[in-house]
Amino acid sequence: MTDPADLDEPWTRGRPATGLRELLVCGVLGPCMDIYTRRAVVGREHLAQLEEPVLLVANHSSHMDTPAILRALPGRRRRRTAVAAAVDYFYTNRRNALSASLVFGAVPMARHGGGLGPAATGHLDALIASGGSLLLFAEGTRSHDGSVSRLRSGAAVLAAQHDLPIVPVFISGTKAAMPRGHHWMVFKTGRPGRRHDVEIRFGEPIRARDGEPAVDVMERVRLFLADAGADTYPGSRITEPLHA
Repeated sequence: MTDPADLDEPWTRGRPATGLRELLVCGVLGPCMDIYTRRAVVGREHLAQLEEPVLLVANHSSHMDTPAILRALPGRRRRRTAVAAAVDYFYTNRRNALSASLVFGAVPMARHGGGLGPAATGHLDALIASGGSLLLFAEGTRSHDGSVSRLRSGAAVLAAQHDLPIVPVFISGTKAAMPRGHHWMVFKTGRPGRRHDVEIRFGEPIRARDGEPAVDVMERVRLFLADAGADTYPGSRITEPLHA
């Protein structure tokens, strides 16, 4: 398989493409999401105290998660945030790759194997060095039942390599609003027009302590998700390459 760094399209994070993405996420998708959902954003003050770049690490249960989280970010931070996207899902052909890169600022990440060497993360090193933040879904895939499955430790490794804070993000309600297998949002059952409640909650930044293993850092992310109301798997500690 082609190395993730070779699949990256950095021009899609330039000013013209960023302007188009802002229009699509906030001017098109945003109003559409408001038809189907009632949105609440909590904890944005935790972002205000941080300089860029940061790693945003979120749970994942719907394709709606990405635009919902991006839209919840302050404008300047949103325009400088890329989204880790699975190579084997979004980069299987040129059209899908360009769509994900243009609409969501996606950057390719290997979901199975590949480690954290230059071929896998050289493009991320350049992104972070330029001041760009990164949104990652540490479970590696969307949840089937809404619970948070085991968190991969690669986000903590990347944060340690670049001395970045991790901002944990809990998003709820999107699984019902846009379930797996659906290509668009749905109303609540019962009567047309009933909207789903969606909450995006940003937590206090997490920084690795001296000598703290990556799996322990991710355990602190899990504890935030659990405190925010997620069903999680306590003690699920695995050390694997970074997943998207």
